[in-house]
Amino acid sequence: MSDIITKPTVKDEIKVERPRLHKVILVNDDFTPRAFVVTVLKAEFRTSEDQALRVMMTAHRRGVCVVAVYAKDVAETRATNATDVGRRKGYPLLFTTEPEE
Repeated sequence: MSDIITKPTVKDEIKVERPRLHKVILVNDDFTPRAFVVTVLKAEFRTSEDQALRVMMTAHRRGVCVVAVYAKDVAETRATNATDVGRRKGYPLLFTTEPEE
């Protein structure tokens, strides 16, 4: 008889999940000038003039509007930067983030 011992080979499979995306949301207020909101959207989120106007008007009519979707750290950074620009000018401009479903 043979004394050969065989062992099954085990392969470790690492499943990498895509990072969860987060939405940047513009919250409407009645004090920040529309032109300033458009300027911030163009500067921070690199939107066109037309797209910035649409986002601003949607937020104005509905109360909130999704500006863009990014990885969590990018979304939080852009929302914070855009909010800070408004605060430095004395406006209550607010951008928030939330996970995308």
